Amino acid sequence: MNIHELNPAPNSKKGVKRVGRGLGSGRGKTSGRGENGQNKRSGGGTRPLFEGGQMSLIRRLPKRGFNNPYGDVFSIINVEDLEVFEDGTVVTAELLKEKRIIGKIEKSGLKVLGNGKLSKKLTVKANKFSKTAVKKIEKAGGKTEEA
Repeated sequence: MNIHELNPAPNSKKGVKRVGRGLGSGRGKTSGRGENGQNKRSGGGTRPLFEGGQMSLIRRLPKRGFNNPYGDVFSIINVEDLEVFEDGTVVTAELLKEKRIIGKIEKSGLKVLGNGKLSKKLTVKANKFSKTAVKKIEKAGGKTEEA
């Protein structure tokens, strides 16, 4: 078989519908568009999601929440997540990212919360600590340093 011998499958190719070629053709005058109206005109019709003048769905639904431009955004970690480190390790946000415990270091830095138990003696450097986190880290014999 050669490329010049290839043919499309039978009935797969359809001829172009020629419109506007006189009344006798069956597709003359209005060319299959019906009588006058918005959709007959060039560029006619309505925009997507137009509901005929009814209040649109996006305007009927209530607004919820807001984004505080002055709010602090922290990468959050719990005390129990620090159990993976050896005794005496200095834990920083960069080390946590390297170990894939946090995904990214947020603009306000790292915050340590006090959920879970800690038995390792660690030095934790973060931008913010909760009171329970400080108690648990110091109870285990570690230190907290605010950056």
